[in-house]
Amino acid sequence: MNAVKGFQVGAFLKNYNVMIIFVALFTFASISYEHFFTTLNIFNVLKQASILGLLAIGMTFVIITRGIDISVGSVLALSGVLAANLSKYGVLVAIVVPLVVSCLIGIVNGLVVTKVRMDPFVATLATMIGIRGIAFIATGEVAVRIEGVSESFYFLGRGDVLGIPLPIYIMIILFVVMSFVARYRPFGRHVYAVGGNEEAAKMMGLPVDRIKIKVYVLSSLLAGIAGIILASRLGAGHPVVGDDYHLQAIATVVLGGTLLTGGVGKLSGTFFGVLIMSLITNIFNMQGNISTWWQNVLMGVIVLLVIVSQAAMNREGRGVRGWKGRFRRLQQSGV
Repeated sequence: MNAVKGFQVGAFLKNYNVMIIFVALFTFASISYEHFFTTLNIFNVLKQASILGLLAIGMTFVIITRGIDISVGSVLALSGVLAANLSKYGVLVAIVVPLVVSCLIGIVNGLVVTKVRMDPFVATLATMIGIRGIAFIATGEVAVRIEGVSESFYFLGRGDVLGIPLPIYIMIILFVVMSFVARYRPFGRHVYAVGGNEEAAKMMGLPVDRIKIKVYVLSSLLAGIAGIILASRLGAGHPVVGDDYHLQAIATVVLGGTLLTGGVGKLSGTFFGVLIMSLITNIFNMQGNISTWWQNVLMGVIVLLVIVSQAAMNREGRGVRGWKGRFRRLQQSGV
């Protein structure tokens, strides 16, 4: 009985640990910093979280399929650079072309992973390096200012609706929509099936390669959207921006409870992981006298603890399920 109770407590912590961490950090920040719990600062935290949030949505789907996409930071940079370079031709061109290019990059990633059978890390590492090089070549290694475009382009990154910044709306809407897709639509169920057992998914008749390609396209498309929004906010496209965004996105997804082994994960967990990452950044900024490198140390420790706890609870869960199975077999045998 104690083992079952322990398993139930462990399952609760496993399912809600990211929310517990978020509540603890939010409470600490609210108590410790006078200007933290203000409308201006909360909106600032969410606005900063919006870019990472878009990357993390796509990364969640990729990791659920047992993949990885470390090219998202470079796609973000290239998308912003293209948007800035093309802004003189109008808002529509500055938005559509970068998104089309981002989708093409996603197709390349997906094809290399599925048809060439290259490891996802190696495949996306190659595109990450190549795309970053293209961004530097296209800009001459300097930032490209956005000029000659209407105010509607700047509205994407700087505008607000009913006093709430537009990037926050975009992030929340995409989280809600993609959560619905993951949970209720065939595509979402197929993604989990592929990540859970690829061979079984093939035996069920699922187009595994096509599903993986779609997942990489989704990841690159969201990175492209994030790049356009960031360029709109900064007023320029920077080839160096997003250097470590892929690491932050992966850490955020893992922190949210998505297993690197595939088949398990929720976008709701990813959402809280994004908020935790942004809260930590905000707390360090408010503290002011601590090196920002400690932020990476703290985030690394938190992610490591989450991964270790997940592994421990998975082992405990298997042990308890095995014990319960043996107990049922004993009951059935009349012992």
